[in-house]
Amino acid sequence: MSEQKLFNVAVVGATGAVGEQIIGLLEKRDFPINQLKLLSSARSAGNKILFKGRELTVEEATPESFEGVEIALFSAGGDVSKALAPHAVERGAVCIDNTNAYRMDPETPLVVPEVNIDKVSEHKGIIANPNCSTIQMVAALKPLYDRYGISRIIVSTYQAVSGAGSKAIDEMLRQTREALEGNDVKPDILPVGSLPVKHQIAFNAIPQIDKFQDNGYTLEEMKMVRETKKIMGDDAIDVTATCVRVPVVYGHSESVYVELKNDYELEDVRKLLSDAPGIVVVDDMDAQQYPLATDAAGKPDVFVGRLRRDLGAPRGLNLWIVSDNLLKGAAWNAVQIAEYIAIEQN
Repeated sequence: MSEQKLFNVAVVGATGAVGEQIIGLLEKRDFPINQLKLLSSARSAGNKILFKGRELTVEEATPESFEGVEIALFSAGGDVSKALAPHAVERGAVCIDNTNAYRMDPETPLVVPEVNIDKVSEHKGIIANPNCSTIQMVAALKPLYDRYGISRIIVSTYQAVSGAGSKAIDEMLRQTREALEGNDVKPDILPVGSLPVKHQIAFNAIPQIDKFQDNGYTLEEMKMVRETKKIMGDDAIDVTATCVRVPVVYGHSESVYVELKNDYELEDVRKLLSDAPGIVVVDDMDAQQYPLATDAAGKPDVFVGRLRRDLGAPRGLNLWIVSDNLLKGAAWNAVQIAEYIAIEQN
């Protein structure tokens, strides 16, 4: 038996919320690493991170950082990916990018392993990780698409503040204390956008995630529309989305309505989802069991429940989909892709 190939791996954005999750997963999954480089902005360089009992020093990410790197996992913002990923590719690395920088690039595969892992082989140096809200939805809908076909998707999301970064978490917790103590609540972070207007997130729901586009939808909503079509490989699917930020720390929840092309039986749908990789069905009305963000937090799976036939459309189906936005919605999806690459080369 030949020895397992070990890889030189870089994590860009190592001190961020997703970067920390990626590092934890690489350790937990015992990813075949020869050398691990932890990269960040100059501001975070010098920080120490423990990996497999060894203290590693975070370095500033520069083009030269990628010399000898074979797999680079990017999660430091789109501008960083645009600036550095081409340099990493030039030096021989395969980049798995967790930002919006390359998702809609026709030369870049947009991959959810449970849906279209075969697209990895088409990469030209960069593989894009989809948006967190898109990942969990398409992972749950892919088995239905394959069996019945899908003509239309209507999704409303209830997204955790961690999707906007650690500062947004801090703001929600601070605002909650301010409100409970009867003090004025001061919003500084949310919604993240081009305007200086900010809204309270504590005890509230903000129907804006990212900047508004000319068509009245936000960028987050348009990501879901465009990415779903690309991942499914079907531009004919009608997709519309409303994305809402809610005062939850970890775990995005989604109310999804789909119109299937063919007739279905609810029990067949339930079994189909139960048998699908990475999907956990939690759907027991009598016991009031259904997916909750608090239960999904810290787990890599996509949870599906509240399965019910639509009252007006005979082929309409309603689902409730929940997943940890930092794990399956980001870090775990990226590590799954990296594992696939490693297996293919071993």
